[in-house]
Amino acid sequence: MSEQKNLLTTNRKALTINLDEPKYGTFAEIGAGQEVARVFFQAGGASGTVAKTISAYDMAFSDAIYGKAPRYVSRERLDLMLDHEYQLLLERLATSRGERTTFFVFADTVAARNFKGTNEAHGWMGMRFQLEPGGPPSEIVLHVRMWDKENVLQQEALGIVGTNLIYGAFYYRDDPRKFTESLLDNLSSDRIEVDMLRFSGPAFTAVDNRLMSLLLVQFGLTNAVMFGPAGDVLQPSEVLHHKAILVERGSFRPVTHVNVDMLNCATAQFVQEPLVKGKPVVVLMEITMNNLLSAGELDPHDFLSRVDLLGDIGFTVLISNYSEYFRLTSYFRRYTKEMIGVAMGINNLLEIFNEKYYENLEGGILESFGRLFRNSVRLYIYPMRQEAYDHYLSTGQTSVSTPPVNNQAHSFASGVLINAKNVQVVDHLRNLYNHLLENHYIDCIVGFDTSMLHIFSRDVLRRIKENDSKWEQMVPATVAAAIRKRGLFGYTPPLAVKV
Repeated sequence: MSEQKNLLTTNRKALTINLDEPKYGTFAEIGAGQEVARVFFQAGGASGTVAKTISAYDMAFSDAIYGKAPRYVSRERLDLMLDHEYQLLLERLATSRGERTTFFVFADTVAARNFKGTNEAHGWMGMRFQLEPGGPPSEIVLHVRMWDKENVLQQEALGIVGTNLIYGAFYYRDDPRKFTESLLDNLSSDRIEVDMLRFSGPAFTAVDNRLMSLLLVQFGLTNAVMFGPAGDVLQPSEVLHHKAILVERGSFRPVTHVNVDMLNCATAQFVQEPLVKGKPVVVLMEITMNNLLSAGELDPHDFLSRVDLLGDIGFTVLISNYSEYFRLTSYFRRYTKEMIGVAMGINNLLEIFNEKYYENLEGGILESFGRLFRNSVRLYIYPMRQEAYDHYLSTGQTSVSTPPVNNQAHSFASGVLINAKNVQVVDHLRNLYNHLLENHYIDCIVGFDTSMLHIFSRDVLRRIKENDSKWEQMVPATVAAAIRKRGLFGYTPPLAVKV
């Protein structure tokens, strides 16, 4: 984030807008006081900016003004507020001052901390504004979570982030990266989380909302963002609310037959679990920021390629900065009490048992497992060929030990695979592993396609770059077609042979 000493104060931002004569509009706020409007009034000169403020708290009043929505703190309610107030603004003021004014509406609908402190503190806020007098509007919508423990502090934080939104819409709209980073000016992620952001309209024709959402994670405004199969930006709480969740983590560079087979097989088992049967299920492919940043700087083209390819085969994608699995499942627990399943290969299972990742926890690996497996979490483990397993052992991972068998006797030709039941862990963790296995915290994936076990993303990527056409048989047909069409991952079409 920017150095605090170089930031404009919240008051200065509001005053700058108040003194910018063409900008004039409405503030409509529901649920946590009129905190954003208050900032503008306190800054001075608000009569040059504020056409109207409104706060329809009572549901009957709110419905009468804006119409009914499924939930009062929702994207639908925010859209109704923006639609109504913007149209009203034009109807009443366009004739008298439309030629010299760029109209705007700021709206939010929020559930701040209640008196008992038992509710989810979050809200939707948005900005609809003109670039020039009489011009069509552009729009910015975001979703926030408030983490302050006191209601009055949440109100204060909302006033700040709302002012940041309005200021950014006016003065940073040509630099969406700067706009995104500025949302937490004079705040911190300990107070406000922005977990969804969407730009639309003529001001943002060159903006890819997926990249802007990725910046939310990269800049620390949130820990995870989500995209639908069509590439649309989703709000995680709306997708995950009260759902059973199954997730597969990977690099997906590119997505292969193994990735799809793993998740399909795990899904078939997951939906048959007694705690899941008959309940709505969300299936996700997840990529960590560490994976996206593995080459150093974030490569937007590479990121969009992975998201697009996963969307092409119908998957919802989660991008997170949760390196450890127990942090990922804890994130899901914000939104659901239903069962959580995690599909993974043998290599990822062994990494979970690598104690070096838990040195910062007082309880070490036991604490991490206590967090990971509480509240109905199950790991579904995809098998690995013996030779691939032997190669993994040869890298010297501390969470595994050499199996007490002859490698040649366990070659793939003999039909023996390494799975959750015969994988080896270091001696002092073996009893812990057996406990998890016997109590079905860890299960073998069944019904997998053995003909695909030779496929690894890194091998596919190498073949693509070397122009070895065998890679096309290692990924879904739609993925192969997209890689060829878009020239992804270093693909170049073979030279035509002259005859």
